[in-house]
Amino acid sequence: MKVKVNEQHNFEVEVAEKVLKVNGLELQIDTRDLSATQKHVIYQNKSYNIELVERNEDGKAVVIKVNGTLYQVGIEDQYDELLKKLGMDSSSANKVLEIKAPMPGLVLNVIVTEGQEVNKGDSLLVLEAMKMENIIKSPTGGIVKKILIRKGDKVEKNEILLQFA
Repeated sequence: MKVKVNEQHNFEVEVAEKVLKVNGLELQIDTRDLSATQKHVIYQNKSYNIELVERNEDGKAVVIKVNGTLYQVGIEDQYDELLKKLGMDSSSANKVLEIKAPMPGLVLNVIVTEGQEVNKGDSLLVLEAMKMENIIKSPTGGIVKKILIRKGDKVEKNEILLQFA
């Protein structure tokens, strides 16, 4: 698995039958469990107290404290690598690439411009449908790549209104 510490140090870690390898080198360590979230480790005749401070729900990111110093640790296994290669990782899964008309209507106003950066919840355009004005908001953050409609255009349901980069 791949381990990233504090978003700057990368390691390849293998654990098999009580053997720990980091970047291909076998480490000789002695560990003792102190509790469900604490361990004592001896490595190269030095003592380390390790505590699990926080873990996200999928277990892929943790915060640990080693002798009083906090470390952010991200973990990727072979399945995460495979999903990334297939383009199905969580970062691409949550990315919205286009905004479609939720209903037929008339474009009253386009609030954004091409190249503009928007945040989740920002207003993109105003669409009139059934004599009601509906403000279409951004479901995600991103940069407006292309606007396919103009003020005064009539649009159909599921018609692409704009695209994100």
